[in-house]
Amino acid sequence: MEIHCIRFAPNCPSQNPIEDIWLQAKTWIRRFCALIPTFRHLKWMFEWFLRNTMFDFMSLQMYGVFSEIKS
Repeated sequence: MEIHCIRFAPNCPSQNPIEDIWLQAKTWIRRFCALIPTFRHLKWMFEWFLRNTMFDFMSLQMYGVFSEIKS
C-alpha cells in the first residue's frame, strides 16, 4: 500500500476536512439537543451520527483520490 502525505497549511480550517465533519455533527446534534434527556444519550447520538454518515463535501474534492476512500 502506498501512502501519500498531503501537507495542510498550519491552522487552516478550510484545508482540514475534519473541520467539515465536526461542523456537520455539531449542527445535527444542535437540531435535537432539546429532545435529548441526558448527556449519555447526547454522546451516543453524536457517535452514531459520526459512524453512520457518509461525508462528501467540497474540501475533500481538492484532495483527488482521497475523496474516493470509503469506510
